[in-house]
Amino acid sequence: MIKETELLSFMRETAYKPMTYQELEQHFQISDAVEFKEFLKLLTRLEQEGQIILTRTERYGVPERMDLVRGRLQVHAKGFAFLIPEDKEHPDVYVHANDLKSAMNGDTVLVRVSSKSAGGGKLEGEVVRIVNRAVTQIVGVFQNQESFGFVVPDDKRINRDILIPKEAFLGAVTGDKVVVRIVQYPEGRAAAQGEVIEILGHKDDPGVDILSIIRKHQLPEAFPEEVMEEALAAPDVIEEAEIVESGRRDLRDKVIVTIDGEDAKDLDDAVHIEKLPNGNTILGVHIADVGYYVREKSELDQEAYNRGCSVYLVDRVIPMLPHRLSNGICSLNPQVNRFTLSCEMEFDEDMKIVNHDIFSSVIRTKERMTYTNVRKIVQDEDPEVTERYGDLVDMFKEMKELALRLRGNRMRRGAVDFDFEESKVIVDENGKAIDIVKRERSIAEQIIEEFMLAANETVAEHFHWLKVPFIYRIHEDPDQEKLMNFMAFAANFGHKVKGGKGDKVHPRALQKLLEDIQGTKEQTVISTMMLRSMKQAKYDAESTGHFGLAAEFYTHFTSPIRRYPDLIIHRVIREVIENKGVLSQKRQEYLASRMGDIAKQSSERERVAVEAERDTEQLKKAEFMLDKVGEEFTGIISSVTSFGMFIELDNTVEGLIRLSAMTDDYYHFHEQHMALVGERTSKIYRIGDEVKIRVARVNMDDHTIDFEMLDMKPRRREDGPHGGGNVRGGFASGRPGGGKSGKGGARDGKSEAKGGKAGKYGKADRGGKPGISSKSKGKKFDKAMTDGKGGKFSKAGPDGKSGKPGKARAGRPDGIVGAVAEGGVDVKSGAPTGGGKRGKRSGAGKGRATESAAPAVSFGFGSGKGGYAPGPASLSRNGNTPPGGSGENRRKKKTSPSGIFIGGGGSPVGGETPPVRKKRKGGKGKGGGGNEPSVFVPKDKA
Repeated sequence: MIKETELLSFMRETAYKPMTYQELEQHFQISDAVEFKEFLKLLTRLEQEGQIILTRTERYGVPERMDLVRGRLQVHAKGFAFLIPEDKEHPDVYVHANDLKSAMNGDTVLVRVSSKSAGGGKLEGEVVRIVNRAVTQIVGVFQNQESFGFVVPDDKRINRDILIPKEAFLGAVTGDKVVVRIVQYPEGRAAAQGEVIEILGHKDDPGVDILSIIRKHQLPEAFPEEVMEEALAAPDVIEEAEIVESGRRDLRDKVIVTIDGEDAKDLDDAVHIEKLPNGNTILGVHIADVGYYVREKSELDQEAYNRGCSVYLVDRVIPMLPHRLSNGICSLNPQVNRFTLSCEMEFDEDMKIVNHDIFSSVIRTKERMTYTNVRKIVQDEDPEVTERYGDLVDMFKEMKELALRLRGNRMRRGAVDFDFEESKVIVDENGKAIDIVKRERSIAEQIIEEFMLAANETVAEHFHWLKVPFIYRIHEDPDQEKLMNFMAFAANFGHKVKGGKGDKVHPRALQKLLEDIQGTKEQTVISTMMLRSMKQAKYDAESTGHFGLAAEFYTHFTSPIRRYPDLIIHRVIREVIENKGVLSQKRQEYLASRMGDIAKQSSERERVAVEAERDTEQLKKAEFMLDKVGEEFTGIISSVTSFGMFIELDNTVEGLIRLSAMTDDYYHFHEQHMALVGERTSKIYRIGDEVKIRVARVNMDDHTIDFEMLDMKPRRREDGPHGGGNVRGGFASGRPGGGKSGKGGARDGKSEAKGGKAGKYGKADRGGKPGISSKSKGKKFDKAMTDGKGGKFSKAGPDGKSGKPGKARAGRPDGIVGAVAEGGVDVKSGAPTGGGKRGKRSGAGKGRATESAAPAVSFGFGSGKGGYAPGPASLSRNGNTPPGGSGENRRKKKTSPSGIFIGGGGSPVGGETPPVRKKRKGGKGKGGGGNEPSVFVPKDKA
């Protein structure tokens, strides 16, 4: 029988030329009729999956040998897309909106590369075939047009409305939130057609908002009947006879406790600690043996595989397993017998593990402790709580000491520890947001975090050397180009990443930088950009190490109630234990064939859960601010971009002050210093500055919040944005793009200052901060890596035309690059480029500003391998600009070597071009006209 791997390997050979099925039959010498039938089935399946291609001449070949690239589409709200290839070494491929055919966001497609940049880094292509549809149903708001209807999708990456024939309304009326099944996908200018399959309620009804997000991400709610039947068959208690029969190690005499949040109900981990006579310390981590009750290939197992993980939304939890198990027999409730898998580690004085053991066990936890009470014991020394748990106080103090020493070891070896502030939205019984509270990461959380990390690493290394099929948690080294761009970005703030060799950087050097910036204004922006420069953590069947934790071996062993990979490795661990460390060859092969698929599925479901959690948090934060419109707050500038400033309030709510609302001056974005500088007043707004704001508006459709600055005076009429007003206030180049000035422009020595229509702002949406779920028992950094959130903003960009920028002026860039009384300023280095006599009014000196471009920081849309996402570090999540230009999706445009588009009439993405100004007289100097690169807002890969 011909195997899939054998067939694909043959087709990938250099000498292979596409063959018909008859030629392949002869090559593989297939003579048996049954084998031939199976061979045809294999060809058909591989062709349907897009792994092989059937040409017009009925010949088979692999896509990569036909200039086709297979991958997943990442569509932007503006219409264009990037193909993220399955081949990790292949660059991303930009796909123009007109070349998408009917493909939509998330689809697996085959793309033919149509053009390449000179260096071969940037590729453009067109969709040839859609292999697999990711979007089959859409959630949106229904609009009735009598003879037909349409649905406006909630997901802005689906940028076309869905047409609904009258017979497919299902009774929906205007304003209803509905779920639509796509019947016909968009083709050319033809809209997609669908049918309403569920009416969630009016968009303003209580609860419909969260329900819409659940449907948008196609999260399951109720469990199927057959799954519930299996769950109900699980026992309520563990009988003594079953304990004896199981042959587990009995640890019921040990003082074992759980430590969780106050509202946790699924307690899947417990710990104990004891001192040995030799001075060493035993740490025991005991995890609920969920695999004992969720048997392989059972209905429960299949449902858990499909769900992948539990999803923790603002007002509810969508569990991976029914509550009957997760809150019952699998939860390590106090004073009851529970089956567990245990990892005991013996630490010497230097915190090195000198011995360890992994075994099946039965425990009986002594207390159900909370983070709050443990903190009160070991940190606050609260007399009431200390007295209540008097017999456990010494153990908790020993746990604190051990955890701090483990953390110290981890930091010394180079683990990267992000300390982002987190918050939790409190909702009432109707699901309405009534408060936002900050989450505390106290010593109690750190104790559990360090203990779980130690167990995860120990289990991962143990089973790696046993060479049994396993699932690991990996975090690959950062993309070198992104990392180098980040280092250049940090250098703008005066911080240097030390400890790298060549283009390699050890995580210890990044952790040292995080320590250096602690408490500084730039801490948030540098931390966020560092996070974006790194890859996302994921599951894999091979152990390749975890960069962020500086760990050679790492897995997820500690949460089998809410993560499917943990459940799978529990099953493998118990099987290995029961078989005395040896698995049969047949079993080894079967498990090995399954692990890759399970790792991929688990990673994908994790991404969906993170997106859903982020969406509900954004939604409820916007809802919380609805009745705060008009109120005044003090906030901190958390980011400065080309289209305005994001302000973070003390309650972690973030909003945008748009550039158009800053009416006291015309402001320019200086990307190297992440600052907005007033042209006339030289007023500077930097990250970390404290400002007083008023809540201007809340957009519940997009879940965004707009702020406005208090005491913002209007611009003086005589002050133009370019070429006029006070010489002192501006940068050499003014707005991006070159204007005509002096001898470099009009013949009569007069300068022109042309304006245009103000570009409309697009949507500016904020994503959540990276951080840890209240249920996460692993590393905070590791959770942050899964988020894809990376930074604080989501959508930003214009959708209107940009006017032509006017002339640039030389002058003194106050407070940024030093005083330059006469001459221009190099926009890359900030250094003066020459001297000369200052012209009258708006005239410049003889020196000219150079056309240097600031280093591009590639933290953008797409995976970044293809050289796209050229914008600077402006911290917007999806304002990326494709090779076609800014907001207009043009096909091609001249670029600088760094990939930043050079002036020539475009305004920054998300920025606005000032209104038409009258022509003003310029000076007689030679200089004044300088081009600064247009600013493009990057987007993090989802």
